[in-house]
Amino acid sequence: MSVRRLAEEQFQPAGFSFNPENATWAEATIRKYPAGRQQSAVIPLLMRAQEQEGWVTKAAIEYVAEKLDMAYIRVLEVATFYTQFQLKPVGTRAHIQVCGTTPCMLRGAEDLIHVCKSKIHPEPFERNADGTLSWEEVECQGACVNAPMVMIFKDSYEDLSPIQLEHIIDRFASGKGSDVKPGPQIDRIYSAPVGGPTTLTDDIQPIRFNDTPAPAKTEETSVPPANAAKPVTDAPETDKSLKTPATAKKAAAENVKQKGDSADTARPVEKAAPAPVMDEKNRPVGIERPTTPDDLKMISGVGPKIEATLNGLGIYTFEQIAKWKKAEREWVDTYLKFSGRIERDDWVKQAKALAKGGEAEYIKVFGKKPR
Repeated sequence: MSVRRLAEEQFQPAGFSFNPENATWAEATIRKYPAGRQQSAVIPLLMRAQEQEGWVTKAAIEYVAEKLDMAYIRVLEVATFYTQFQLKPVGTRAHIQVCGTTPCMLRGAEDLIHVCKSKIHPEPFERNADGTLSWEEVECQGACVNAPMVMIFKDSYEDLSPIQLEHIIDRFASGKGSDVKPGPQIDRIYSAPVGGPTTLTDDIQPIRFNDTPAPAKTEETSVPPANAAKPVTDAPETDKSLKTPATAKKAAAENVKQKGDSADTARPVEKAAPAPVMDEKNRPVGIERPTTPDDLKMISGVGPKIEATLNGLGIYTFEQIAKWKKAEREWVDTYLKFSGRIERDDWVKQAKALAKGGEAEYIKVFGKKPR
């Protein structure tokens, strides 16, 4: 581990104290620990001090030590041991932590570091000319499936390309970092497969952790009250006195057939409910395949299979999707068995941006590059 020291005196403020809101929070946090164990709150208090000031100052360490009745050297040991604590001023708008562990390194972390060096400063922990941005390389941050990734304050930005990171840095530099959506920057939901699910795509309600699965349905049998205490056995059908309900039901059906009873006297067969009928008047109007159709896969939520299905409906351009009304969106959603995915992913807004100005307009509207 590299040696970590406090910032030079020229950067150190004269004093430190929590603001009223954080002071109230600190008192409540200390009370969570048993009497005599209040020193266990040292890490939470140091983190809150860093969030308030942007970094951990010498004055903040002294303040926390006094508040928890700890020796100053003990709090200093904690602050200098854990790399989550910044011991010198960092960017006021963004401090970018680039994961450099094996999965991210194999998927392009070095290119992300090169972007930080070129757009912020050649050296880590050094701020740009405005003092608004800084960067460092860190160890695993737990998003290996979505490598490569960076973390800015408490948010992670995953599945990054150098172009996407450049755009994110530019947004934070201009004070518009909140416009960038954290998480995967490609067509991925959290850590799910790229392009969406490939199995169990029907409208199936997932079982939550606290749900109790419903008992499996079994064939209902009718046992006469007089025989309720007698077990039902699978006796051979030749022994008529021990027929099972299933064989008895079969015999009754044959008896009805032999007597020539009309079909309406027999018990009606229960049929499954028909599938919902989609009103064809709401189907989006298709067109002939143009010479150069748009790449519909640029819309988040559309993969090769869905694109082929849309083409089969005569949907080839972003402009077509951008003009879909609510009824048309619902028709396509039902046709694709998407259960509201078109609305959740906002295909229309994406299509409008792509139809208006392509990738550049998409990045301007959504703060990220289309897939």
